[in-house]
Amino acid sequence: MTSEPMQLGLVFGGVSGEHAVSIRSANTVAAALRRGDNANRYRLSCFYIDQWGHWWPPAVADAVLAKGTPASLEELPAAPLRPGFQGFPEGALDMEVWVPVLHGPNGEDGTIQGLFSLMQVPFVGSGVLGSAVGMDKQAMKAAFAAAGLPQVPYACVDAAELHGDPEGLVARLEEQLGYPCFIKPANLGSSVGISKASTRSELLRGLELAASHDPRLVVEQGVKARELECAVLGRREMRASVLGEICFDADWYDYDTKYSEGKSHTVIPAQVPPELSERARAMAIAACRAVAAEGLSRVDFFYDGSSGELWLNEINTLPGFTSQSMYPMLWEASGLPLDELVHRLVQLARESDLSTEARRDLAA
Repeated sequence: MTSEPMQLGLVFGGVSGEHAVSIRSANTVAAALRRGDNANRYRLSCFYIDQWGHWWPPAVADAVLAKGTPASLEELPAAPLRPGFQGFPEGALDMEVWVPVLHGPNGEDGTIQGLFSLMQVPFVGSGVLGSAVGMDKQAMKAAFAAAGLPQVPYACVDAAELHGDPEGLVARLEEQLGYPCFIKPANLGSSVGISKASTRSELLRGLELAASHDPRLVVEQGVKARELECAVLGRREMRASVLGEICFDADWYDYDTKYSEGKSHTVIPAQVPPELSERARAMAIAACRAVAAEGLSRVDFFYDGSSGELWLNEINTLPGFTSQSMYPMLWEASGLPLDELVHRLVQLARESDLSTEARRDLAA
């Protein structure tokens, strides 16, 4: 007897600087869930969150995916009077499992995870805590430090310091970190708002740029290192993929380099010593445990080949799924193709929900 396909809700877009990247990721994930065995396992409905926070039903979502770019106000059926969540569109409450394909604030930071938790509907990825800690670079770095994981020297900055005593702030950062250094908003991904500084004037401009995105900032000491990445999959039992390396000709891996064809390339598996690979894979799982990340994560490293030093850079709890994204490519190279990867992610969400029900039954 054949069971009915499961109702999956894929939500993408969002109020974030990574809105356009989310559309590209959603196209990849939706295609994988609608073909092969997944077409019989699932009945997928896509939902779009526009740049003002309004949710739209599958008819609008599918049109945005087909176009591949964000919807303008003129392209939407109607514009609500005020921004923000106005309620679910038709069909959303019928979903059995949610697949968030959202990057950055209002999607990767625990907010939508809290909404799904209140609905008591399982969802792919980390819960509220893991998403929030993994999103905020200040909290993330504190969690890594508490777990004893190696990181490059860094400083946490509040935008109020920049407005109150900019010269004093810059002098402190110069003494602590020196040049070059990197300035980052604490709560953005895809290299949005990040800059490199080699002089005091560049540092000030970088702080102002980052502060325009987020009042919480992180400044890191620049190191001459290779950039390695590892994909992690699982909840109680976690698996780490082979390592990949990002290679690029630019001064650093900025947004344009990351998402423009031909400006960077990947080497999978990364050409590193076996001992280093095993150390990084173990550290990737430890990083997930440190921030309470579950389901899927991509963990990034800096590696100095001359000294053998390996530093943890950051974790991404909702990594990209574009054609250039490392997470699905790393699993493909590890023997888990895209269609099976997304199927496994949905099953992990269901397993989490079933374990929650089991705990409730035991308590009763």
